[in-house]
Amino acid sequence: MTPSPAHIDHPSGLRLPDEAIATVQSLLLDWFARNGRDLPWRRTRDPYRVLVSEIMLQQIQVARAIPFYEAFVERFATVEALAAAALADVIRVWKDLGRYRRIVYLHRTANIVVADFGGSVPDDPAVLRTLPGVGPYTAGAIACFAYELDVAFVDTNMKRVLHRVVLGPERLERPAKDAELLELAARLLPTSRAWRWNSALMDLGATVCKARNPACGTCPLRTACRSAAEFLSGRASPIAVRKTPPYRFEESDRFYRGRVLATLRSLGDDGADPSGIDLRDLGRAIRGDFQDEHLDWLGGLVRGLSKDGLAVLNEERPVYDAEPVARVKLP
Repeated sequence: MTPSPAHIDHPSGLRLPDEAIATVQSLLLDWFARNGRDLPWRRTRDPYRVLVSEIMLQQIQVARAIPFYEAFVERFATVEALAAAALADVIRVWKDLGRYRRIVYLHRTANIVVADFGGSVPDDPAVLRTLPGVGPYTAGAIACFAYELDVAFVDTNMKRVLHRVVLGPERLERPAKDAELLELAARLLPTSRAWRWNSALMDLGATVCKARNPACGTCPLRTACRSAAEFLSGRASPIAVRKTPPYRFEESDRFYRGRVLATLRSLGDDGADPSGIDLRDLGRAIRGDFQDEHLDWLGGLVRGLSKDGLAVLNEERPVYDAEPVARVKLP
């Protein structure tokens, strides 16, 4: 059989013939058929539910996202239900999942889909990218996982697999640019099997080709991978060790943003005042050492939440004035 002249070119100069592409595709898809993760959003092709899952999964681990996803789609079963809901109710259902701007983006997107697209989530990645909070990866994922279109995209796990398997260990210190990896992903994409292929790449990166401890000995692509031998021999390090200053999440503004929203979500429960909470009372609720000297910091934190559409701050008086300083509530 005469090999096809088609090949993959990339910055390392490597040329991957059709036979090699077919081998990688076959090995990975066979592995996925036996080992693919059973995730709730994989049991549906409902574009709305795929949209919810992809927005939720941005920088959130899969295992943590699952119960939040299930509760969310139970409460807001359709895009129309989400669009009709008050943002405050959506924030309450989102609970402590984090990355709270995504709640506002998702709610805005639901309203746009209902108003401009008749309640149907678009299938065109270019159109999807015009929606709030939907970037290139999320747009590609929705088009592929909801509509099974042959669309290539790359997340962190997929980038790592492509880098190791195709580019090899010599490029670990000089990582390829995202555009180069996306082009590589597109050339490897098997026609009419994009849903399985992209899911398989994700799962391999999440469960086998991990950042710190890749299980090369059990990897289905070890015979086709340009990095496996180096990792197995110990000649290559999976990741570069980066020295970073100590960081305590519990001392960060992001942590306290979450504490503020958790407190605001509780307003209206057990007879609490649904009109809001005094800024000083809010400060005492989120940190035990709160003093008036923290009012400026807390006011800035709440104004940031207000700017993101996550809270309403009624500043009847400047934060340094006498009682009361301000009241805060969910939008």
